[in-house]
Order: sequence, then C-alpha cells, then structure tokens
Amino acid sequence: MDTINASHMTIGAAARRAGVGIDTIRYCEREGLLPLPRRRLSGYRDYDAGVIERLHFIRRAKGLGFTLGEIRELLTLSSDRERGVRGVKQRAEKRLTEVEGRIDELKRVRRGLKFLIDACPGHGALEHCPILRTLGNEESNL
Repeated sequence: MDTINASHMTIGAAARRAGVGIDTIRYCEREGLLPLPRRRLSGYRDYDAGVIERLHFIRRAKGLGFTLGEIRELLTLSSDRERGVRGVKQRAEKRLTEVEGRIDELKRVRRGLKFLIDACPGHGALEHCPILRTLGNEESNL
C-alpha cells in the first residue's frame, strides 16, 4: 500500500496523484520548488496532500511558460499577504508581454516562409532556387 493515511503518502503515490513522474518530484525538491519531505523510520519520503497542490501549481505555471525561477518567485509571492497579489499580477503581465513578443516574431517568420514558398516553383536547378538563394544571401532581411 502506498499511503500511511489519506494525508501522508510515498513518493510514488504523490507522483500518481499529481500526474507527474517520481523524477519530477525529486527535481522540484532539488530546485527548491518543493520543500524536502519528512522521512519515515524506514527512510522513505513521506508526503502530505499539500505537495499535490503545489505540484499542480508548478505544472500549470510551466504550462503558461513560466521559467523555474519565475515559478519559484510565484510560489514565494503566493504566501506574501502584503505584496503577493500585486507581485503575481506583475509577473503574469511580464510573461504576457514576452508571449506577445514571441507571437510577433513567429508571425514575422511565417510571413517570410510564405514569401519564400510562393517564390519557389518547386522544380528546376538548385542554383535558381529562391529559397536557397535567400537563405545564403548575407543581406537578406528574412
């Protein structure tokens, strides 16, 4: 059996409940995203239900593109009653600005690729290929 009771569990049970791998839990511990668990007399790690919530938080934050350092800051801010909400909002606004910049860059890349694809007949001599010529041209703005 994986659990001592409903609130204490082994690393395997915690991993299953959180939907992550055991290695993810160990990594989060090493990175300071999770507190180090108590140890049972047997030496096994002993996790409580709070670690599941924290792992869900970490997974959702990663899904939104936050870095480990930013997730660490968000976790710290999540317990700061005075500056927490303002700080979390500022981090989210910064993340959104970065995402919008990446979207703009990807749109530029898409336009460049469409231009090159439209210019290429898809046959003929390699030296006349507009895609290869543009990629090899030092002065190209694509």
